[in-house]
Amino acid sequence: MERSLVAVDWGTSSLRGALINSEGLVLEKRAFPQGIMQVAHGQFQHVFEQRFGDWMKAESLCLVSGMAGSRQGWREAPYCPCPCGFEDLSQHLQWIEKDRIGIVPGLSLWNDATSDPTHSGTPDVMRGEEIQIFGALNNLQLHTAQFVLPGTHSKWAKVSNNQITSFKTFMTGEFYGLLSQHSILAKTCLPDAPWKKEIFLEGVHQSQKPGGLLHHAFTARSLSLFDKLSPAQSSSYISGLLIGEEIKSAFNEQQNASAPLFILGNSQLTLRYACAMEAFNVSTNTLTDEMTWVGLWALANHLYPLDFKLG
Repeated sequence: MERSLVAVDWGTSSLRGALINSEGLVLEKRAFPQGIMQVAHGQFQHVFEQRFGDWMKAESLCLVSGMAGSRQGWREAPYCPCPCGFEDLSQHLQWIEKDRIGIVPGLSLWNDATSDPTHSGTPDVMRGEEIQIFGALNNLQLHTAQFVLPGTHSKWAKVSNNQITSFKTFMTGEFYGLLSQHSILAKTCLPDAPWKKEIFLEGVHQSQKPGGLLHHAFTARSLSLFDKLSPAQSSSYISGLLIGEEIKSAFNEQQNASAPLFILGNSQLTLRYACAMEAFNVSTNTLTDEMTWVGLWALANHLYPLDFKLG
């Protein structure tokens, strides 16, 4: 009997799912604005059955990645410490129903740790991005690479020998929301205005000048006062400032010139990051967030290689 995979990505603000056959072919996809913050305590099983219950047959396997494994989610799946590979994830799945519905754990890492026991460093975490990264590795047949995953909390991750060895989080998307909607800049900004590449690049280049983000952010205000920046342009400029700052900070610490760099995420964000990278003469390739399905299917294959066969 052919076994199918119900792959679910349950984030903070959205819920996505894909029905995948035993050979990795996506048969159907669904998406809902029903992230974990929109689900009442104790109602995750009900929401899951409401949205994907018709996909779940007697032989089906369901793997859930993302914030469903957080303390506020369906059931907490404790973080796996880095370095981490597929084997580590498979050993630490949190099963809602054994061998039927499993939640994928996220990853943790202590940055800047030293041998001094009084300085253990600062923790960093991810949930969901690890599956996208492993999906990309599986799709590209790579063992070593670097990834940028833009978003509310952007991630920069390094992979070596099929393991995520390190990563850092940047609150770029969240700061964009704060500046464009809840600061003085909101008075002269249309946060949902169409992206304007040339204005975005002005922000990117401004971010590289001396002064730092706290100074550069105010230029969005002063430029508007002298009619050098319209409300429709301001959103692109602020976006450029923040993404430029992120890239500058990440390159100072994360860049490995010997490993290929991939930008992984939704097309609107990957376009902006690719544009900024090009301005810095950095070679990149872009991948879509469909890598989530590739990653969950690859994990299913790792868990049950007789049921989910590589093509």
